[in-house]
Amino acid sequence: MSAVGRQFGYLSVGLALLFAGTGCVHRRATIHSDPPGAQAWIGDRQIGHTPASFDFTWYGTEEITLLKDGYEPETQLIKLPTPWYQTPPLDFVTDNFLPFRVKDQHEFSFQLRPRVVVPSNELMDRGNSLRSEAQIGQ
Repeated sequence: MSAVGRQFGYLSVGLALLFAGTGCVHRRATIHSDPPGAQAWIGDRQIGHTPASFDFTWYGTEEITLLKDGYEPETQLIKLPTPWYQTPPLDFVTDNFLPFRVKDQHEFSFQLRPRVVVPSNELMDRGNSLRSEAQIGQ
């Protein structure tokens, strides 16, 4: 191997080591609920009890579902917006060549509504009323 080839090899390895630990965008979102402690789901994946955080790779819309005993289930779509430094072609630089780590953090808060409990006798009356209406309609 010639001296030039060896120098090019050393330079290549040096550059690879230099850039190996640089760049990288850490994307994270945190879900809060009032009251806290609700089971949090992203799509069909449970992420824990609120406040719950999750890492994400892609920007866009996610479906959040919160479940807690004594409260109505809450399902909403949240938007994870793309920051300016993650638009092409800048995203290639921020993901690979920045000399520091970029943190992209998002926070979402949800107010849970108490579950309304209908007394059993009222529920039976409503059921009987609907049954009577259905029989009259036939």
